[in-house]
Formats: sequence, C-alpha cells, structure tokens
Amino acid sequence: MRTLPEGMREKVLAAAELIADHGLDATKMEDIAATTGVPKATLYYYFEGKEDILAFLFTEILDEVGRAVDNAMRTNGTAADRLRAVVVAQLRVVEAYPAASRALQFDLGRAARTPLIDEQVESAYRRPLRRLLEEGVDDGSLRPVEHPGLVATAVLGAVATAGINAIAAGPRRSADEVAGDIVALVIDGVGA
Repeated sequence: MRTLPEGMREKVLAAAELIADHGLDATKMEDIAATTGVPKATLYYYFEGKEDILAFLFTEILDEVGRAVDNAMRTNGTAADRLRAVVVAQLRVVEAYPAASRALQFDLGRAARTPLIDEQVESAYRRPLRRLLEEGVDDGSLRPVEHPGLVATAVLGAVATAGINAIAAGPRRSADEVAGDIVALVIDGVGA
C-alpha cells in the first residue's frame, strides 16, 4: 500500500460501513469506489485490492487503539486503575469508529492471518496489557495469572466484542454507558 494523499484517508474510511454491512467477500472494488467517491483506478493505484483496503482499515483502528492504550497506561494509579482506563479507552475507539470496528469483527479471521496486523495487535494491545497485568501483581491490585498473554488476548476480545455489540451495532449506547459493566467483568476476572 502506498502513502495516501491528504484527504483520501477519510474517504477510504467510509468503505468500512460497506464492508461491515456486507463482508469483504460480497464487496466489490466498484462498490468501494462508489461509496468512497474515489475512482476505482485510483484505489488500485494505492491498494492492491479490497483485502489491502481491509488491512488499511484494521491498521487505522489499531493505530487508534494503540494511542488510546498508551495514554491510558500513562494515567496515575494502580495497575487496576490503569486497566480500567485501558478498557474505557478501547471502548471509546469503538465509539469513534463504529463501522470500522464492525468490519474488524466481521472479518477478524482474515485479519488475524495477516502477520503485519498480528504484530500491530501485539504492540498496540497485548504487550502493554501483559506488562500491566504483571505490574498489578507487583502493586497488589491484580492477582497473578498463569498466562498473561492469553489473558491480554481474552480482555482484548471481550472488550472489543462487547463494545462492538453494545456501541457499534444494534441499539447504540455510549462507551461510558457500557464501560461500567465491562470494566467490572474484566477487573473481577483479574482483580486481587
């Protein structure tokens, strides 16, 4: 994928709604061109195909999640407090990018097979959360878990799935409305 010119990022993000509603397999480049207002030839200049556009959407979401998690990790308090902040931050990304979040969930299996996406998930979420789980044991706010990486993946999946279903799909609620329940589940699951 080539670097997108100014203003094209937002246009391509509009393809998320189309992909979220129909899935990547049922979406054609012509559909993406019509939805985004970007000519098909231009799309092919910047992207190899619709899979590349899906990877772009995932990268955009994961960049946002990475920034949100990083900011949440920098807050004051115990590891449990920062874990709460991470969960809320992730929910706010779902709230800010509902269509791209739904597209991610719809084609998650395809995304997980992409090594670049998997490494981005690792650096944006799993690695920081593993560190946070270990810090929680040290400060006494979280209990030890045998497999922090697995728990980090479970938290990522639980928050993403619950957030997408509560915020981005169906009757929409705000991140703040659903955060309490999801935070309680996560903290009670790993709380000291």
